[in-house]
Amino acid sequence: MGNGEKWKTAITDIKPNKILLRGYPIDKLMGKISYAQAVYLALKGELPDEKTGKLLDAMLVSSIDHGVTPPSALATLIAASTGAPINAAIASGVLAVNKYHGGAIEDAMKAFYEIRSRVGNGNNLEKIVEDYIVELKEKKKRIMGFGHRFHSNDPRTRKLFQLAEEAGVGKEFIEIARTIEKVLKKITGRDLPVNVDGAIAAVLCGLGFPREIGNAFFIMPRIGGLVAHYYEEKTLQKPMRKIDPFNWEYDGPGEREV
Repeated sequence: MGNGEKWKTAITDIKPNKILLRGYPIDKLMGKISYAQAVYLALKGELPDEKTGKLLDAMLVSSIDHGVTPPSALATLIAASTGAPINAAIASGVLAVNKYHGGAIEDAMKAFYEIRSRVGNGNNLEKIVEDYIVELKEKKKRIMGFGHRFHSNDPRTRKLFQLAEEAGVGKEFIEIARTIEKVLKKITGRDLPVNVDGAIAAVLCGLGFPREIGNAFFIMPRIGGLVAHYYEEKTLQKPMRKIDPFNWEYDGPGEREV
């Protein structure tokens, strides 16, 4: 862009003593909206209604941490153990978020949107899903967002779908996700329930988010957990220790009522 012509941004306007996020003064938003609502505003350009805001809050809470065994946590712990500063250690964890860890949301959204585009003219959803999964198998690919190495009935999925129903969000995409579950059982003979990534993907599709930013909804909350692991490593462990991802035990509080 030549001749001094200015390029455009519609996200944040900065002037002396004033910060406008999508037109709203940030100081006026502070104390009135949650972080999740602010994220929605930044990405969508408008504030969510109360139920959608609650749903977004729950979505971010759902992925805040999953213990010390995920690759992102291990990467952060290893970096912290070498003496890396917090930014480098957290960046190491974020860089470990890829296709097979935390990266399923974007691929699941792509599948959900593609299946939704094929629905119409009285087409049978189960047949559409079955054809789609067969196409993936022929390409030696698999549908993402289903099955979990720990959970056979992920409580986070149940809660997100409950809140989505209360908010009137994503009904058709949740139906697609549940149909995929059914078809996978039929084709593979295995129970591969919607995991939290698949649940987040269905809700994000229902909210009309582009799939290209889907994985950010894993990264944004997980940073909170990575910071906790970084600080615990730095304050309780010796530097340059050998970190065995299986030789650990939990010594925090027992289960508590909220």
